Parts: sequence; C-alpha cells; structure tokens
Amino acid sequence: MSEKNAYQQKLEAQLRQWQAEIDKLRAKADKATVEARQQYDEQIQELVEYQKKGQKQLEEMQQASESAWADMRSGMEKAWNDMMDSWKNAMNRFK
Repeated sequence: MSEKNAYQQKLEAQLRQWQAEIDKLRAKADKATVEARQQYDEQIQELVEYQKKGQKQLEEMQQASESAWADMRSGMEKAWNDMMDSWKNAMNRFK
C-alpha cells in the first residue's frame, strides 16, 4: 500500500468517526430542551463544517498524483491537524 493510500484511509476513518459523533450529538439534541437544542444545533453545524472541510481535503488528495501528493503532503497534514484541534475544541464545549 502506498503512503498516499494509507493516509487516505486514515482520513476516511477519521471522517467516519466524526460522522458517528455528530449522529450521537443529534440524538442528544432531540432529547434536549428547546434552549439546549438550539445550542446543540449551533455546535453541530460547526462540527459539520469541519467535516465538510475534511472531506474536501480528502477529495483533493484523492485527485492528486503520487508526485503532487508528495508536494502537498506537509501542507495538508498541517491543515488537517489544525482542523483536528478545532474539532476537539468544539467537542469540549459539549462536556
């Protein structure tokens, strides 16, 4: 398996995990009070935006050739790590 494919699988797994977490939060929001539900909905929307950005990065990587991937890897990893930090910060607001 190429390094690009391994990294792609890692990103896909992370996106699936994020979707599962969003689904759990939506289930909690459905049981929340009206005021709490509004807060959940706002936070969920923020998380969905991070997920969309991650999906876009994954698609860009999938379309890149192996040589282009090598050139874009460090920038992509930094952007992904920044997004992971933002995701964690948003999730911490639920605790």
